[in-house]
Amino acid sequence: MRKTLLRGMRLIDPATATDERIDLLLADGVIAARGVDIVADQETRIVEFPGAVVAPGLVDMHVHLREPGREDEETIESGTLAAVHGGITTLAAMPNTEPTIDTPSWVEYVRSRGRLARVHPIAAITVGREGKALAPLAELAQAGAVAFSDDGCSVADANVMRRALQYASMIERTIIAHCEDPALVGAGVMNEGLASTRSGLSPIPAAAEETMVARDILLAGSVGARLHIAHVSTRGSVELVRRAKADGIAVTAETCPHYFSLTDDDVRSYDTSTRVNPPLRSADDVEAIKEGLRDGTIDAVASDHAPHSLEEKQVEFDAAPPGMIGMEVLLPLTITHMVDTGILSLGKAIALMTVQPARALGITAGTLETGAAADVVVFDPRAKVEITSDWFRSLSKNSPFIGSTLSGRVLITIHDGQIVFEEDLGTAQGSGEDHGKRAAESNELVVGV
Repeated sequence: MRKTLLRGMRLIDPATATDERIDLLLADGVIAARGVDIVADQETRIVEFPGAVVAPGLVDMHVHLREPGREDEETIESGTLAAVHGGITTLAAMPNTEPTIDTPSWVEYVRSRGRLARVHPIAAITVGREGKALAPLAELAQAGAVAFSDDGCSVADANVMRRALQYASMIERTIIAHCEDPALVGAGVMNEGLASTRSGLSPIPAAAEETMVARDILLAGSVGARLHIAHVSTRGSVELVRRAKADGIAVTAETCPHYFSLTDDDVRSYDTSTRVNPPLRSADDVEAIKEGLRDGTIDAVASDHAPHSLEEKQVEFDAAPPGMIGMEVLLPLTITHMVDTGILSLGKAIALMTVQPARALGITAGTLETGAAADVVVFDPRAKVEITSDWFRSLSKNSPFIGSTLSGRVLITIHDGQIVFEEDLGTAQGSGEDHGKRAAESNELVVGV
């Protein structure tokens, strides 16, 4: 296998508390060496990007790949192509497919089809995600499920949820909770507040999320189980997680870029791409999410990549399915809204998308330590990205960020030592540098010289 040397760039690896200009040598699919002035032989490809950052391949712990059943929206192949375009080399696939991922054979099906990136299946908590009978959790874990979730639905029956937490604890797996009380959600389609009153759309109160967050935290604490709260969106939920951690409960939480970059005022455009579940919240909630990321209450930033076809989304707002695509803008949105604004350091932002979600899932990923899998992203945090419909690799284009210009361009994504995505440098837009120059006659790839 050919070796690759990433030379002289800023290497950020939160798992090993590294942030320095250093070389990284990849060989035989692993991190072979880290150091200064590593000598390369004739078989080594040398990569240099002045101003770029080398980091662990991103870990997206909340993705919908739609396969099996809705391959018109996304497939595992197209989804992993979108992932590596966004610098993601490890992703966790949610089970709300058609049929539901609630049998060992479907877990194995999803796990075996990751080519460009590592795909970890998350299996259903209950059969058919109906919230009634527990799925065969031990068998699903043995087949490769890294966690369990009925994402898209809450487990409304508290006794079923308690038993799920108990069984998952016995087999050392995490329950990922979608926290929305279905009775409080009702027919709502957006956040309850002034914006919903002005738009005339049916509201969903913040309490719909917060009551279920509180319930599931109490249940997890009572049985000593690991609980992860998906897509936190309200101030009250952030405070509940903060208190639970202070009380020693084994709870982690994630949020998504749209919960710190958009508000319910954006829904007043009636763009169905802004219909998500839970809904976009108030400006006050957005500030609480940012503070939760800053102080460590929220452990991970995940995309909640939810592709839908054009036909499904080109309907009246309250008739559209919830969800937006997100893997490819995960890094740029986080840099633009959290790093460029000074809320997070770049190292902290990378931790939220690498080692911390890996730890929440209990998987080995998100590090560049010697001997680890050679999953790497090289990106320019200053380079601008113009988001267009054609820019996306996903089969679906349901994104409210089309037309935006964001910071943070992925230049190269490496999975198991192989380059699986490489930016078209002839069209890349940077920070005033020429990103089109290649040293084609040698084994060296040079940009910006």
